[in-house]
Amino acid sequence: MTPPSRKTAPGEKPARWQGTESALRAVQVAFDVEQAVMEAIRIAAFHENVSTSTQIRKVLGLPVAARPLRPRLTVTLDESDYTQLAARYGLAPDDRLGIKEAATRELMAFTAPPPPSLGPPARRRKKA
Repeated sequence: MTPPSRKTAPGEKPARWQGTESALRAVQVAFDVEQAVMEAIRIAAFHENVSTSTQIRKVLGLPVAARPLRPRLTVTLDESDYTQLAARYGLAPDDRLGIKEAATRELMAFTAPPPPSLGPPARRRKKA
């Protein structure tokens, strides 16, 4: 039997949020810059194998984590995206976890090397 959860007082943070105060106060900032600046940041981030956000922090002289705590790719999906992916993977549109797992496998397959090519069949030369 699980113990009853303790109610939090007004203004008090739940226990699981105690270490996230700085993250809760963080604000995402968008920079309106020329295409050349965006490309330079993205290329530098690619070459250093970091996110564009981390590269921006480096350029601005802000601290960065020694290594990513949880490296990941993100994409925003709406209901029609889930419906389309569900059909693609033969799953129910409300099976979000199954869709995510199937999409993860597809992304991982994207990086797999293609099978070796056997080339065109060899032709026999006729004897003269």
